[in-house]
Amino acid sequence: MYALIYDEHKLGEPNKVVISVHRSRQAADKALEERKRKLGKKVWECNTRIVWVNKRVRAGDYVRTGEFSTWKPGEKIPHGELYSDTD
Repeated sequence: MYALIYDEHKLGEPNKVVISVHRSRQAADKALEERKRKLGKKVWECNTRIVWVNKRVRAGDYVRTGEFSTWKPGEKIPHGELYSDTD
């Protein structure tokens, strides 16, 4: 399942709190956009990211670093730009 987690990228704190749980990446993207709008911040200022969780969780639960990944197994990962913006 997809989840929004609160992640300040502190290596000494492997537990991340689950903000919300979603059945699809699209629903998680929509929830992230709503959170950004509600907080009035950019995505990197929210310390929030979408992850695939390898177990059942609910909002308010904690997940450890090994229990989630950025992409669902088998999910098509979008590629970045083919060319640099610099000349």
